[in-house]
Amino acid sequence: MKNRIVIMTVGKTHSGKTTFAKLLEKHLANSVIIDQDNHAEFLATHYINLLPKTASNKLKYGLTKMIVDYAVKESDCHLILCNSNRNINGRTRFLDYYKSSGFKTVVVYFDIPEEILKDRLTASNRSSSILRTASNFEEVLIRQNLEEVVEPTKEEADYLFVIKKQQDVQIIVGDIVKLAQLK
Repeated sequence: MKNRIVIMTVGKTHSGKTTFAKLLEKHLANSVIIDQDNHAEFLATHYINLLPKTASNKLKYGLTKMIVDYAVKESDCHLILCNSNRNINGRTRFLDYYKSSGFKTVVVYFDIPEEILKDRLTASNRSSSILRTASNFEEVLIRQNLEEVVEPTKEEADYLFVIKKQQDVQIIVGDIVKLAQLK
């Protein structure tokens, strides 16, 4: 497949990145989700003694890099990157890698109001077993609110979509599916 797309989600915890990625995967033929939360859960389940207690989780990043490299070089799939991707330097580095590998790049930014995120956290029964340096997702959100973050811009990727409310999701999924069909 020559006309490959990489879709990078950007947003805080519980903003809807995983839900969006799963919906997009259902509608975007020949796509695969690459989600570091899945890698963290796998490692926490099977390799807990190898995980660092405080340092950077090089094992998780290495596993993700191996999966990404395989998907880029050995498959013809569209890629859906379902991570927070809030750091501009990391985003830029990854987007440049995909562009140099022939992908059209799409960033989907989840600009969800804080009160909605807090409501979702309260209602969530998501396991915190993947967390290493926070005890729960409320703590993750507090930390994310303290970070200096540069919001994605149109210049970063070939396409930028912003989700501000639930109604945006279906429209943006449809727009991305149309992009994949362009020659």
